[in-house]
Amino acid sequence: MQLADLTATELLAKYRDGSVSPVEVIEDVLTRVSSFEPQLCALYALDPDGARAAAHESERRWRDGTAGALDGVPVTVKENIATRGTPVPQGTAATALIPAAEDAPAAARLRAAGAVIFSKTTMPEYGMLSSGVSTFHRLTRNPWDLSKTAGGSSAGAAAAAAAGYGPIHVGTDIGGSIRLPAGWCGLVGLKPTHGRIAVGNPYAGRAIGPLTRTAPDAALALSVMSGYDPRDHTSLPVPSDDFEVQVAGLRVALLLDAGVGLPVDPEVTAAVSAAVDVLAAGGAIVEPIGPIITREMLDGLDRFWRIRSATDIAALPEERRAKVLPQIRSWVSTAADLTAADVFHGYSQMGAMAAAVGQVFTTYDVILSPVAPITAFPAELAYPTDDPAKPFEHIGFTVPYNMSHHPATTANVGWSTSGLPIGAQLAVPHHQDLQALALAGYLDDHRAETRPWPSIR
Repeated sequence: MQLADLTATELLAKYRDGSVSPVEVIEDVLTRVSSFEPQLCALYALDPDGARAAAHESERRWRDGTAGALDGVPVTVKENIATRGTPVPQGTAATALIPAAEDAPAAARLRAAGAVIFSKTTMPEYGMLSSGVSTFHRLTRNPWDLSKTAGGSSAGAAAAAAAGYGPIHVGTDIGGSIRLPAGWCGLVGLKPTHGRIAVGNPYAGRAIGPLTRTAPDAALALSVMSGYDPRDHTSLPVPSDDFEVQVAGLRVALLLDAGVGLPVDPEVTAAVSAAVDVLAAGGAIVEPIGPIITREMLDGLDRFWRIRSATDIAALPEERRAKVLPQIRSWVSTAADLTAADVFHGYSQMGAMAAAVGQVFTTYDVILSPVAPITAFPAELAYPTDDPAKPFEHIGFTVPYNMSHHPATTANVGWSTSGLPIGAQLAVPHHQDLQALALAGYLDDHRAETRPWPSIR
C-alpha cells in the first residue's frame, strides 16, 4: 500500500514510531495528485510548496515531542470553508475573488492540531447542486467511474478521498452535501449534530463534517474540529459521547421509502437490506417504518431556498449575475411568482421536518436508510432529474436531518452491477455522532464484499 492510501490513524502510528515522516507522505500524496488530478479535477488552490513547508515543520515537532493530534496528516478543506489568503468563489464565476482574511473555525482547529492542509476542494455553483457542475471549477468526476458524478456539493472532497489524496477531507452539508457524495464514492461521510463543529457563517441546516475512507478517521477528524467558537453563535461545547458500538438490543427503524422524489433503485434497496441483515444478526431489533417527510415539506423547502438564492443573485451586478450557471438562473427565475405566504410556509416546513424526525427518535435509536435513491448519475448533469424545476428529488433521505440537526453518517454497503458504490445512511439522536460512526465502522467490518479503491488510468 502506498503512503497516500494509509489512514490517518495508521500515519500517526508510523510518525510516532519514526518509521515514516510527514515529508515522505506529502510527497506521495502530491505524486498521486499529479497523476490523477488532470482527469479527476477535485482540487482548488493546490499549494505544494506550502504543504512541503508544513510537512517539514511537522517532522520537527515529531522529533521534539510537541506533535498535535493530527500532526503531519494530509487534509483538504472544501473551498467554501475559508482559509487565510485564499478566495472563496463558492463554485461560481459570479463571485469576486477576494482572499479570506482568516481561517474559518474548522480550518483553524485543523491547523492547530498540525494537519497539513495542502489544498482546497471543488464545489458546484453556490453549493446548490448534488454534482460537480460549476462555472468556476473544472468538472469534478467520480474516481470509480469518470463518466459519473462524485456528487455534491462536497464534490471535490469526496473525489479526493476516494482517489487517495490523503486520508481526511472536510466538506459542508445543508441538504445532503456530505452524505450524497460520500455514498456515491464509497466513503464514510458525517453530517454531525448541528453546532458540534463551528461553521463560522451559520445558516439553517448548514453543517461541516469529514469525508474519509474509514469510520475511525472520521471520528478523529470530528474530535479535532469539534467545540465552541465565538464566531458561531450556534456552536456547542464538545459532548462526552464515545466511539463505541452496542448492536445487541439496538432499536433500528428501517426507512426504504422516502415518500417523495425519485423511486429507489432495486439495487440500492438490496444493498441497504443486506446491511439491515448484518445489524439484525448482531442482535438489533429492526422494524420498517413509513416515510418521515411529505411532498409539502420538500416543496416548501424548495420555495424557501429558491427565494433565498434569488435574493442573493439579484444583489449581484448585472455582469456577474450573467455568469451564474444557467440551471441555477432557471431555478430562481420563478421566485418572483412566490407570495410572502408561500415563503413563510416554506420556512415553516423546516420545523415540520424537524418535528417529524424527532417523533421517530422517541421510539428508535437509529434510522437506517439509503443515502440516495439512485447510484451516481452522469457527471455533466447538474441534477439527476436534469430539470431545474425539480432539483431536490434525490434528497428525501438526507435533508430531514439537516432541518432536525441530528447527526447522520454514511457507510458503503455494496456496489451496483456496474461497479458503483452504494451507501446506507445511519441517523441517530442529537450528540451521538461518534456512536453513528462506530455503527458505520461495524457495517464496514461485517461487509460481505470489499473492493480495492479506484485507480485512475
